[in-house]
Amino acid sequence: MAGEIPDLVALERTGTGKGAARQTRREGMVPGIVFGGDTDPLPIKIPFNVLLKKLKAGRFKSTLFNLKVEGHDDVRVICRDVQRHVVKDLPTHLDLMRLRRSTKINLFIHVAFENEEECPGLKKGGVLTIVRPEVELIVTAQDIPEQLSVDLTGLDVGDSVTISSITLPDGAKPTIDRDFVIATLSAPSSLRSSDNEDEDEVDADAAPEAEAAAEE
Repeated sequence: MAGEIPDLVALERTGTGKGAARQTRREGMVPGIVFGGDTDPLPIKIPFNVLLKKLKAGRFKSTLFNLKVEGHDDVRVICRDVQRHVVKDLPTHLDLMRLRRSTKINLFIHVAFENEEECPGLKKGGVLTIVRPEVELIVTAQDIPEQLSVDLTGLDVGDSVTISSITLPDGAKPTIDRDFVIATLSAPSSLRSSDNEDEDEVDADAAPEAEAAAEE
């Protein structure tokens, strides 16, 4: 489960519109808007370097923040969109949504794989193929997990991990209403090559018999 909610410090932005947004960017800030709840939208700005660091850290859109803006009460928010420069791929605008503790939202949650050393399939040289590195869940704002954990203990070649084998937070459920695959453990390439060679030998042995039958 998520630990202490991190702070996101911003300043109130006085101007709105494209001209004001460009001026904000010239000041080394990223303009943004806070919406939702029972209050009016609040224009804000965040230092470019601070936002870029948080984006590079990962899972920014699935993290619940405690937004601190001078002159306003602290509020829990989550990012709904980060607009980026079409060429430089750098953040140019930020959309934050206010949340209540009981608010239910859809989020993509990172999947982490644990206990690889206890996995017989990997010890045999098997290959772990991750089908879904993230899973979209419906969660409450107060119970957003940092990640979903998959225990690889005891899994062998040919086994697969499905969403039903993962323990989800209380009240959370997948947006997909079926037992879908998260990852699979397939045979090592050397074993697959050996199997193919065996099949080729069988085909080669069968070829003369097939030709003889055709001549008859």
